[in-house]
Amino acid sequence: MNGMALGTMACTTACILGLLARLLIGTSWALPLALLALAASIWASVRLARQNDRLSMIASPVIFGLTILWAWEMLVVGLHVPFILLPPPSAIALALVTHFGELANDFDQTVLHAVLAGYAIGCGGGFLIALAIDRSLFLQRGLTPLANMISAMPIIGIAPIAIEWFGFDWPSKAAVVVLMTIFPMLVNTRAGLQQTNPMEQDLMRSYGAGYIHTLIKLRLPAALPMIFNALKLNTTLAMIGAIVAEFFGTPTRGMGFRISVEAARMNLDIVWATIAIAALAGSSSFALIGWAERRITSWHPSFHTRSLS
Repeated sequence: MNGMALGTMACTTACILGLLARLLIGTSWALPLALLALAASIWASVRLARQNDRLSMIASPVIFGLTILWAWEMLVVGLHVPFILLPPPSAIALALVTHFGELANDFDQTVLHAVLAGYAIGCGGGFLIALAIDRSLFLQRGLTPLANMISAMPIIGIAPIAIEWFGFDWPSKAAVVVLMTIFPMLVNTRAGLQQTNPMEQDLMRSYGAGYIHTLIKLRLPAALPMIFNALKLNTTLAMIGAIVAEFFGTPTRGMGFRISVEAARMNLDIVWATIAIAALAGSSSFALIGWAERRITSWHPSFHTRSLS
């Protein structure tokens, strides 16, 4: 029997034992069944991780993540942890279903408006400024210290000012996202443009290539890994910036608004549901950019180094 079949069998066994342990929680059978289910799930995850096919590589982290959620459920329910401290995943899932309309509106306000707009403007602006700084010595000496100073400003101080300038709706949150994402892109793009060595640039000049041709044909391709690093980093920063900015003033919707209001009402299941949506959106964006990076930079030596490691 191959490793995939053994892993699938162990996963099925873990699911059955886990369901029985959840149904029998509070009895003497719950603990041994839970331990057996946990052992079977971990064994299945490790077994599948050793396989090289794509299905096994996806199944292994999924099983491990579901195991964590199941262990969370068992511990919270079995130990009678107060709901106000930590709701079980089943309550969070129920909140996602029952409050789907509100959470969808919050997602639209925060992610589809503030995050996407701020992310696009911040990353695009940082990239263009990096090109301008690379071209001009004056800008290198003038903008670089200013960029370092602004990047060190705390978001708690920026958000109220942005609300005063742009109002309570999503443009003020997008402005905060711009400030949080523009400088990682600027710094990484500048570092990436410096990856080419002088011999490569001399070779381009010997072919009669000017600055633009050297930039497009040599320096930008060499900088792509660093640019993608900034894009992936900014997916997280953009989500954090938009949500935190909504704590300081927003219309009656938004993920930050929902977290603030429902936490004050002690509706921790809705708070955790909103956090789960934010985490899923951020990780999905990170995975999408990672997929694009693998497609676009598959020729780059750094890609093959990561693949071998």
